[in-house]
Amino acid sequence: MVVLSCSLSREDSQETTDSSNLSSPIDFDLNAIKERGSLIAVVDNSTTGYFIYRGRPMGYEYELLTRFAKSLGVDLKVVLTPNMEQAFEMLNSGQADIMAYHLTVTKERSERVAFSEPHNIVRQVLVQRKPDNWRKLKVHQIDASLIRNPIDLGGETVYTRKGSSFSSRLRNLSDEIGKEINIVEIEGDVDTENLIKQVANGDIDYTIADEDVAMINATYSPILDVATDISFPQQIAWGMRRNAVELKSVVDDWIIDMKRKPDFYTIYNKYFKSSKTQRIRAESDYSSISQGRISPYDDLIIEAADELGVDWLLLASIVFQESKFDPKVESWAGAKGLMQLTNNVIDEYEVDDVYNPEENIGAGVRHLEWLMSYWEEDIEVPEERMKFMLGAYNVGQGHVKDAMRLADKHEEDSKNWDVVAKYLLLKSKSEYYNDPVVEYGYCRGSEPVNYVKQIMNRYEQYKLFFSEEDTKADSTRIIEAGLIH
Repeated sequence: MVVLSCSLSREDSQETTDSSNLSSPIDFDLNAIKERGSLIAVVDNSTTGYFIYRGRPMGYEYELLTRFAKSLGVDLKVVLTPNMEQAFEMLNSGQADIMAYHLTVTKERSERVAFSEPHNIVRQVLVQRKPDNWRKLKVHQIDASLIRNPIDLGGETVYTRKGSSFSSRLRNLSDEIGKEINIVEIEGDVDTENLIKQVANGDIDYTIADEDVAMINATYSPILDVATDISFPQQIAWGMRRNAVELKSVVDDWIIDMKRKPDFYTIYNKYFKSSKTQRIRAESDYSSISQGRISPYDDLIIEAADELGVDWLLLASIVFQESKFDPKVESWAGAKGLMQLTNNVIDEYEVDDVYNPEENIGAGVRHLEWLMSYWEEDIEVPEERMKFMLGAYNVGQGHVKDAMRLADKHEEDSKNWDVVAKYLLLKSKSEYYNDPVVEYGYCRGSEPVNYVKQIMNRYEQYKLFFSEEDTKADSTRIIEAGLIH
């Protein structure tokens, strides 16, 4: 058995669910979220929720959340856990503002959270495995080997995630059919897609999933059957603190408006209808779903990051920002390769083949190392120094120094990146770029400011999914399998 589980009787399970933590949620509504400047969402790592593919964050829930946060004028911050009970606790404790799972609206859950307007309506279905020789069988022969009537679930064992609406539905179904269904509720960090995979692998016989999630997973594993409904259509929505009345009102209005736009259906179809593309993402070596790698250049990045003395995930975020991991890309300004080396850097570090990943990353890292040294005396706090280094890598240290001088002139902290970023933005205005303390003139400051912000945000996202140890282990497995030499 792959999963660690505990089997609860229907009575024990019902009691556990009904006595769930109903502690009062903290008072933190829309105005406080705007003042903080960020919306925090708790999600899970799934093909429809939130995942990383080739260095880029993706997911149906993630894309909707990104658009909603933008409509509020705040940043989106994501917290990741597959543990549903923990997600409820994070919401009410204030560690998150929105619970953006594929969350079914139920009466029981409504006692714990406030639900948004539904963004989808689906049925729950039984996920089961076809016979091994199913491709050689006719449809009626396959059907004869499967459960097609929910009544036949009596006496069977079905695995669900603890706290899910699937468990509640199975308990009700057991009452309806007059037969006991053995419900095994899995606690901890196990999500629905994990259980679906275990059905596909033959580790367990049955689980329950929402129809759209089940159908997209069946395209990854054709041996799965997801054609047996066990519920009427049910609403899927986001969860919020029950006392966050203003947030709920804004979310409701936004969802209603969003569902009128083609963009909503484009996002939905991207993750639930484009099965071939989703299968490629899910099975890729460069997907957090398969717990693989970020890019084909992870080993080079890890080695270079060790030399630079930074987390390799930060360097990976820089490389993605520069080139999207395309070693042949060239910008309109003539910067080249994975780290978008300029001609000055190419000449300074004597790069022979700028499109060679090892040479390109090596020269880029040596330039970053020089920039770190450049800022060492001025900026004592390492976290701040990193941001100054990144800003200078993008726009040059001269413009950053100008912004620091402007900060000093206005008696603000010139060693705080957020302050310096403000004056970089102001350097696009004549009264600032013509100021006597400015030596390098006009600067389109939004570029370095967004550059630093995007890299640091992506770095935080990468840390949710990847570690150097996991990547090194993956590399070892690939070598042992003879896939690279």
